[in-house]
Amino acid sequence: MAEKFDHLEEHLEKFVENIRQLGIIVSDFQPSSQAGLHQKLNFIVTGLQDIDKCRQQLHDITVPLEVFEYIDQGRNPQLYTKECLERALAKNEQVKGKIDTMKGGEVCLQHGCRHSCGGLSRYCVHGRNLKAC
Repeated sequence: MAEKFDHLEEHLEKFVENIRQLGIIVSDFQPSSQAGLHQKLNFIVTGLQDIDKCRQQLHDITVPLEVFEYIDQGRNPQLYTKECLERALAKNEQVKGKIDTMKGGEVCLQHGCRHSCGGLSRYCVHGRNLKAC
């Protein structure tokens, strides 16, 4: 899997370098540099084709849109993973607290039923089934 990313990274680095060099050629354009300009444009087209070929190898990978928002904000995209894990942990603790509360309520309900329902006190609830205790 990492080889796919390494291959894409290599093509992206070459592409960025060609774009940088194209910017230099264009900013100081002379009629004599026309051939060099065409050559760089051809390299850029080839680079885009190579990147597109890499896309086909990575079609099964999805990136959450929030990661791109992090990047646009100048934040480290790895912070997204960290914050997702922190939110999942907080939600897990919240749900665990609700489960513990419900279990405590179930015990209180069973205890209350035993005391207030005289003849039914020999029955208790196990899940959804009523069984004799």
